[in-house]
Amino acid sequence: MLINKAEKKSIRSAFGKALADLGKVNSDIVVMDADLACSTQTQIFAKEFPERFFDLGIAEQDMIASAAGLASVGKIPFVASFAMFVTGRTYDQIRNSISYPEFNVKIVGTHGGVTVGEDGASHQALEDISLMRGIPNMSVIVPADCRECEQVVKFAAENYGPMYIRIPRTNVCDIFDENYEFDFCKAQLLQEGEDVTVITNGETLAEVIEASENLKKDGYSVQIIHAPVVKPLDGATIIEHAKKTKFVITVENHSIIGGLGSAVCELLAEYYPMPVHRLGVNDTFGQSGKSDVLLDYYGLNSEKLTKSIKRHIDKYRLVK
Repeated sequence: MLINKAEKKSIRSAFGKALADLGKVNSDIVVMDADLACSTQTQIFAKEFPERFFDLGIAEQDMIASAAGLASVGKIPFVASFAMFVTGRTYDQIRNSISYPEFNVKIVGTHGGVTVGEDGASHQALEDISLMRGIPNMSVIVPADCRECEQVVKFAAENYGPMYIRIPRTNVCDIFDENYEFDFCKAQLLQEGEDVTVITNGETLAEVIEASENLKKDGYSVQIIHAPVVKPLDGATIIEHAKKTKFVITVENHSIIGGLGSAVCELLAEYYPMPVHRLGVNDTFGQSGKSDVLLDYYGLNSEKLTKSIKRHIDKYRLVK
């Protein structure tokens, strides 16, 4: 499975365009932002539907509370800001004003993970998935490319309930073709393999695919599962395919605590115990730097993943 990393597109623009397209067919959709419409690309919706766009300024808690009010009268609010701010500053409002009454609010966190880059640790959300998946009634989705992001936004608009959608600052490769269909209930087996099952999502999916191609040249066989829906996690698919290998590796641009890796560990510990190795940010804050440099530093680019996955496979081959 090959991808072209030289051609990348803005997933934030895909999000903004998807919102604007949905706004044309559903007048109940409203969009709210916290003084970051240019960065989140909700400005695309704002230009099309200024009467349905609300900039709440640097007042994220107020934005979430206002979204709850709009949802209570039948509107479908999409609220967007940096992932760090839209989940961290607003946790109490999300928990008690959105999820507890189960209001139909869609929370979109852009600029997730260390690839926020030069903005540094204060802006790099590495705990947002952990925060959101711990709240009852909240779904958590991490799309990997523009096509999937568009479909996720459409799904969110058409299906009731609180949802958190997380997208990165960086541009992303096209991974899925025109035949791809996002399935909220199913993880995707993208590649079969015998040595290890690698489970990932978001922008690290492209890195994992490239790493698997590198490993294939040296005779290693990597199975890849894309799990865009972290909650509710598709345990059946993961267990079905994990059984074919000796161990599992999870890869995520997030802390290894509380995110996809934790979700997979919880699942397998309860239903099919087997070794799991989590690759992500190791219980530390991010730092300022170019996004590609930070991916390398935290071991999340294809080159570092190639070495990490190979090292783990070699260890398990020794204990045959």
